[in-house]
Amino acid sequence: MIETSVNKFRAKIKSYVDEALSSHSPVRVKRRAGEDFIVVSAEDWERDQETLYILQNTSLSKQIIESLKTHSDGSGYVPSKEEMNEINRF
Repeated sequence: MIETSVNKFRAKIKSYVDEALSSHSPVRVKRRAGEDFIVVSAEDWERDQETLYILQNTSLSKQIIESLKTHSDGSGYVPSKEEMNEINRF
């Protein structure tokens, strides 16, 4: 995580935002008076929100675990050639 003061952030906002976008590393902006804040790319924020949703959804987590298990065992569902053609058409 990149850390900087609010004054440095204000002076170089474009470079800090570009760094957060290109490196996918959050920028923590420290303030003398008040709480710090974090700058992240929208892509990273959305990814983290999806991860939190999955971790909080026990039913979905169980489905993922079961799917990983059947995949590693080779016992999962195998789509037909027609189904694969339908999937790959998109």
